[in-house]
Amino acid sequence: MAIDIYQTQTMIAAMQIMPKRPTFLRDRYFETSDADMFVTEDVLVEYKDEKSRKMAPFVMPRKGGIAVPRDGYRTERLTPPYIAPERTLTVDDLKKKQFGETLFSQKTPAAREGQILKNDLTELNGMIDTSEECMSSRTLFDNGYSFRQYADKYGSGEYEEYEIHFYDGEQNTAVYTPAASWSRTNDVIIADLYIMAKMLKNRGLRASDVIFGDEVGNVIINNDYIQKLLDNRRLNLADINPQQLPDGATSYGKINCMGIVLELICYSEEYVDIEDGKTKPFVPSGKITVTAPGMGKCMYGSITQMEESDKQFHTYVNKRVPHVTYNTHDSVRTLAQQARPLMAPKIKDSAISATVLY
Repeated sequence: MAIDIYQTQTMIAAMQIMPKRPTFLRDRYFETSDADMFVTEDVLVEYKDEKSRKMAPFVMPRKGGIAVPRDGYRTERLTPPYIAPERTLTVDDLKKKQFGETLFSQKTPAAREGQILKNDLTELNGMIDTSEECMSSRTLFDNGYSFRQYADKYGSGEYEEYEIHFYDGEQNTAVYTPAASWSRTNDVIIADLYIMAKMLKNRGLRASDVIFGDEVGNVIINNDYIQKLLDNRRLNLADINPQQLPDGATSYGKINCMGIVLELICYSEEYVDIEDGKTKPFVPSGKITVTAPGMGKCMYGSITQMEESDKQFHTYVNKRVPHVTYNTHDSVRTLAQQARPLMAPKIKDSAISATVLY
């Protein structure tokens, strides 16, 4: 029996083996489990204010125990943003030579159709990967994110604001303000990193990674005070040895901040903002964040759509859901790639950010 390449489940299966774009922040800091895949469009976000560090009560012998309250947590029902890039396929597209074909290719339009579908799925999937990486970055550095959701053409026309933050009130509570810019003072880097790490440690949270971009990386490498630490062979206070990590990240090594060992990670990958066409870094210029792997989770709401095959509504619980529609009158086939992702910290304020270059 012939396989229908436009059948939704067929395309979902094919996407599992397709290459993805760099998503270091999403993959390292935001985990996804089966429990994070919801059968509704909304997702449930549960997180505690902090891990418990309460000591147990001392009790007189033969007097039984003393009741202690359970730590509370908060559950919020949130609607993830809807992401849906799409591509159209016309008869004219099938007649054109595709990238990689020889100049006098003998491929028929029917044979070319499968390759175009694969290329479109890969590119649309990659665009959603990039959007998820942006959401991950803003969660780490801004403790939330906001986007414009457009009705028609992206970047113009009618739109609605989508905004979510993971702190109470108007001010981001996961921010540290250094006393001086790292570019002007030599000996503040370790002190600032120590304070930021202690902000997490004092609440029972892990502090193991420092994430920054190229500008901050250059300041760290060329800092006189850190270079002196490297020259001091009697104290193992810094070990700067750049090594490649997955997806475009580079580990500069580890630094001992008054007993707290932190890995210095430079992430210099960029993306093209489709709204204004400008190339921007995932990591905001001049900023750092201190956190630990697995600090958050990536959840997905379900996608419900009407299938052309039976004209019935079907609900899919998946990270990506393709959708094909037809306009037989104009011989146009439209392929959309859909997702409803939402990044959130597991525990409140589990990534502390700071602007260190200004």
